[in-house]
Amino acid sequence: MSVYSAPWYTPAVQRILDLALEEDVGRGDVTTASVIEETQEAEADIIANERAVVCGLGIVEAVFTRFDWRTRLRMKVADGDPVQPGTVVSTVRGPAAALLAGERTALNFLQRMSGIATVTQAYVAAAEGAKVRVTDTRKTTPGLRALEKYAVRIGGGANHRSDLASGILIKDNHIALVGSVREAVRRARAAAPHTLRVVVEVDNLSQLDEALEAGAEGVLLDNFQLREMAEAVQRIRDRRPQTIIEASGGATLDRIREISKTGVDVISTGAITHSARAVNYSCDIRPVEGTPPARPTR
Repeated sequence: MSVYSAPWYTPAVQRILDLALEEDVGRGDVTTASVIEETQEAEADIIANERAVVCGLGIVEAVFTRFDWRTRLRMKVADGDPVQPGTVVSTVRGPAAALLAGERTALNFLQRMSGIATVTQAYVAAAEGAKVRVTDTRKTTPGLRALEKYAVRIGGGANHRSDLASGILIKDNHIALVGSVREAVRRARAAAPHTLRVVVEVDNLSQLDEALEAGAEGVLLDNFQLREMAEAVQRIRDRRPQTIIEASGGATLDRIREISKTGVDVISTGAITHSARAVNYSCDIRPVEGTPPARPTR
C-alpha cells in the first residue's frame, strides 16, 4: 500500500495512538500486573462476529507493538476483504501482558474503522452502474479524521476535503455574509491559488444560475429534490459542461441509486462516517505452552 492509503505511521496517527493509549492504560494495567507473570507468552485470535468489510489491521499491529516490540501479528485477511461471522482476521503472539493491555484499544479502532468501511461499501454498491463517486465529508469524529477517511477509501469511497485548506467551497453562510453568490465567487476567483477549483453550494435553481454566470468551476446541489436535481444537472450540462456537479444533503442509502441516476458526478454524505455502526469483534487469548500460565499464589 502507498503512504497515502495506509496512514499508520504519520504524525497525526501517532498522536491518535498516544492519546488512545494514555486514556486506557496511562496508569498501567493493575489486573494483569497482579495475576500474570512477566515471562508469560500468549497468542490471541481477533475474530469478526458479524459480516463486515475489514479495516484497521495496521493500527491493530501498531497498538500491540507499542507495548512490546516482540509482539507479532499474522494477518489472515487484508483491509478491504469481506468476512463472515466467525472469521479470524488476525492472530497476535507475544508477551501476555502486552496482549491484555492492548486488546481493548486495538478492537476499538478496528470496530470503528470496519464499521465505516462496511457502510461505505454498501453506499458504493447502491450506486453501482452509474458514473458517480461516493465521498465522505468533514463530519468525522474529532481527532480521528485520518483513520476514518482511510476507512472510507477501503470501503470503495473517495475523500472530500481533509481540512479547510484542501479546497474552496463557498457555502450558504459565506454567501449570507458576502451578500450574493456572484460576489462570493468573484472574491474567491481573485484570491484563490490557481490550483484550487472554486465550488459553490447552492440551495435552489436561481442560485445555481448565478453560480454558473459567475464562473464557478464546481457546484454542490444542497438538499435538492430528485426532479429539481435532474433539472439542475441538465442546465449545467447545457451551459458549462465541464462543471463538477456534487449532490449532498439527504443522501441516505435508500436514495443513493436514484440520486446517481440524475447524472451528478459526486454524491457526498456524512452518514458513512458520523452514523456508521461499529462492527462486533472479539479477542480470544490463550497461553503459549512452555511459559508460566499465571502468577502462583503467595
